[in-house]
Amino acid sequence: MPTALLVATNNPGKVREFRELLADLPFAITFPDECGLTLEVAETGQTFEDNARLKAKAYARATGLLTLADDSGLEVDALAGAPGVWSARYAGARASDSDRVSKLLSALERVPVGNRSARFRCVVAVASPEGSVQTAEGVCEGEIGVEPRGKHGFGYDPVFVVRGQGGMTMAELPPRLKNQISHRARALSAARGILAEILATGRAASLP
Repeated sequence: MPTALLVATNNPGKVREFRELLADLPFAITFPDECGLTLEVAETGQTFEDNARLKAKAYARATGLLTLADDSGLEVDALAGAPGVWSARYAGARASDSDRVSKLLSALERVPVGNRSARFRCVVAVASPEGSVQTAEGVCEGEIGVEPRGKHGFGYDPVFVVRGQGGMTMAELPPRLKNQISHRARALSAARGILAEILATGRAASLP
């Protein structure tokens, strides 16, 4: 039987990306919804790594499965690194992507083009049911545009102008290209060594 890997998210955008990014790995990928698991983990950490570790360990303990979790967000230099770990809650717990983008653009209204450097950062944590955790990080550099553009992606993608991509926002990139250069893609690429070691040592359970 294939080795099970629980990916600890039900965010539709992340689920879509994780399915594609992990498709070539020899794991049986599953998500909390597919396991019938309802679990809320308070993201009380001060860094992306803190929160990724919290989520990965909690889901691994709850299911007994090898678990991969990520925490990611946007860091804007002109805002002293905000929204950072608060990216998903920047405009309130129940805010939409559009609400968060609108608040970000308002906060940068007086900041001229050329001074709006930013990056997407992602930390992936891989946790065993026994409590061991390893992490990997990925970063994608760019700047914040003056208005949303593009129909792909989610979150802040429509206003994140990717460095080296001809002025295109993350939401304007074809999904296949985004999944090669995004912060999440780079973090997962860095985590492949962790997953390969786990497979080689047999320290993971198989799906029933």
